[in-house]
Amino acid sequence: MPKFSRIFRKFLISYIIILLIPSIAGYMSYRTAIAVTQSVSIENNVTQLRKSQDILERRMAEVEGFTRQLALNQELSVLMNEKGMDEKVNLYGIWKVNNDIKAFSQTNDFLQQFYIYLNNYNVLLTPASSYFQPERYYQSFRYKDLPADEWKRTLLEQTHNREVIPLKPFITNGVQTSVITYIQSLPLDSFSGSARATVVVLIDEKVISSLLSDLKDQYGGWSHISDAQGHTLSLLGMNEADAAKLASDNSFDQMKASQFYNDDLVITIRSKTTGWVYRAGIPRHVLMENANKIKYITWSVTSSALVVGLLVGLWQAYRNSTPMHRLLNVMKEQFGKDAAVGRNEYDFLQGNISNMISNNKRLENELNRQLPLIRDAFLKRLIAGEFRSLEEIAAAAEQANTGLEANTGYTSILQIKGYSGMDNVEILNELSAARFIMKQTVQDLGWLVHMTDLGADRVVVIFEGIASAEDTPNQEIERILNELAEYLFAEYKITIIAAMSNPFTTVMEISHTYEQAKQALEYALHMNRKGVIWFSDARLESDTYYYPLDIELRFISTIRAGDLEEARRILDAIIAQNIENRELSIEMKHQLVGELKGTFLKLLYQKTFQESEIYEVVKNRVTDIQANEEMDAIRQDIDEIMASLCGLIATKKNDHHNKTVEQVMTYIGEMYSDPDLNLYRVAEKVERPEKYISNLFKEVTGMNLSDHLEQVRMDQAANLLKGDTYTVDEIAARVGYNSSHSFRRAFKRVLGVSPSSYRQSTTE
Repeated sequence: MPKFSRIFRKFLISYIIILLIPSIAGYMSYRTAIAVTQSVSIENNVTQLRKSQDILERRMAEVEGFTRQLALNQELSVLMNEKGMDEKVNLYGIWKVNNDIKAFSQTNDFLQQFYIYLNNYNVLLTPASSYFQPERYYQSFRYKDLPADEWKRTLLEQTHNREVIPLKPFITNGVQTSVITYIQSLPLDSFSGSARATVVVLIDEKVISSLLSDLKDQYGGWSHISDAQGHTLSLLGMNEADAAKLASDNSFDQMKASQFYNDDLVITIRSKTTGWVYRAGIPRHVLMENANKIKYITWSVTSSALVVGLLVGLWQAYRNSTPMHRLLNVMKEQFGKDAAVGRNEYDFLQGNISNMISNNKRLENELNRQLPLIRDAFLKRLIAGEFRSLEEIAAAAEQANTGLEANTGYTSILQIKGYSGMDNVEILNELSAARFIMKQTVQDLGWLVHMTDLGADRVVVIFEGIASAEDTPNQEIERILNELAEYLFAEYKITIIAAMSNPFTTVMEISHTYEQAKQALEYALHMNRKGVIWFSDARLESDTYYYPLDIELRFISTIRAGDLEEARRILDAIIAQNIENRELSIEMKHQLVGELKGTFLKLLYQKTFQESEIYEVVKNRVTDIQANEEMDAIRQDIDEIMASLCGLIATKKNDHHNKTVEQVMTYIGEMYSDPDLNLYRVAEKVERPEKYISNLFKEVTGMNLSDHLEQVRMDQAANLLKGDTYTVDEIAARVGYNSSHSFRRAFKRVLGVSPSSYRQSTTE
């Protein structure tokens, strides 16, 4: 066509070059902005870590200053220099020192737990009491792996000078925590031999970790503090194994201030005074959040500009090349010269489109090839009970494209007999072929089934969409499976056992029915049965009850989350497994009830319940449960206990939400006149994410936070308009609007009249 001539192409290329020049400049600006944003983010986090370091070192200096104050304490000096047990005990002096040191523990959280050991009296002084037998103190406050005699010998009877013992497990009144220990002998010039007194300060790891909690709360990262020898002083957001792995990894530069490691930005600061190493890790995606916003905006604007510019270039090239092309045609006709034949401009485009189609086909084939693996992984998670809710199952089923929709059906395990204990290559190949034949035959039966391999000789089959109200489905499934077994044996000499579960009424029960099928299969193998074995026909006498650890942990976590319905479902499954499916002895029933009572006692000893007003009542109800009662009565008692605990959790959640919303509304009421007040500022004030605050405010009040802010401003504006002190423009500025035009529009939208009309109506 004439409009796509060589002249047209030259015009178009010139326009494209002109279009690319600002695009390249924009790209360079974009790269610079990304680099600056990343640099600022790193600098801000380094500053925050240094701030935490300064605070911690200042607090440790306060601990050191505390020991120096004790060294100057006259009453303590008198006690240290007395002969001690050879004369009468200076009880008044001990009492006086006790009163002097109480104030330290009340004003400094680093000094909440410390003691002073007087060597001459063999007495240990704490802010709360005095122990003339230090071993009695050690019974309640002790290191987990340190015997009392070694504690006394290494900590109390040796000389220490500003010594810090790294993080160690510590037990306080039966509750385990971790502490670092600061030790100073008195007098301060005790360098050898036995000290007259020893000051020991126990600093809880949680107190130190709280100084670095902003990094974890704000960025979801981790922090680690170690001494000059590499011993851990504090951990937050990671475990000891990860810290050791980081320290031993040769690819990680221990001296570098900031570097990326395993997709985390790791910031390292070394203290010049103590030699301690402060290290914090921030996820890359959090660090680059602002940079990604710039990237998205830049690419969107650039793409739009390129598209618009290209369209304009096409139109300009066509408009400018058409007259010249017509002129050339006229000249060729006049002179009888043929135009030079050039390369077709669509060849390059055609080649690239062909490559794109080929690549797309190849990608589609690869995804189709991997889809069975995704389905198989989904089914394995389903029968293992790894899903926590129906919504999670529905999302995973849609991703795996399984078509799992019905809520009723059966779970079955088909085992190929005759291959037990055989695991050489030939047998495995033969089993693989036999499984394929069996699965293909089941698929050809026309039933809606889902299958996954279970070992070399077993296949789990989920029959979906089969009603369970009558015996007809059981008989139909049994007939088809018997025909399947006969067909496989007749055609391929494959013998199978089919273990069937009871029907499930929701997909959440598939893992439970899978366990039933396993028990039925175990019974069939034990009794050397063939054909179809139903779980209802395979009740095994059991000398033990069913209450595995993972079920107990799920039970506890469900109650702690306040999900009463799911807790009831788990309890019903436990009781059904033990009462309906097992023949428990009286002794085993008593032990099962004891285990259930123990589960609730574990729950009650957690801080959330222990500090509540229902603690004693629920505890007494748990202990009053008698194992010799009927199981229905025990079930009713446990259900009422669960309802009380879940109700407490729900109440605490509501109270916390209401307090947060009240704090937000108070802050808006104080700061409504600030034109920069927005959701980000409010979220920053209450120290919560913006999305969380927005959804919570909407849920509690029924209105958006922005609407509430606007309503507060309009109410204040309406009050000011009732007087003549300020003009409308001044009132707009006083209620947080930079533009009086925006204020007038908002006022009319909320109150239905303009500010001037409202003032006039109130005056009249």
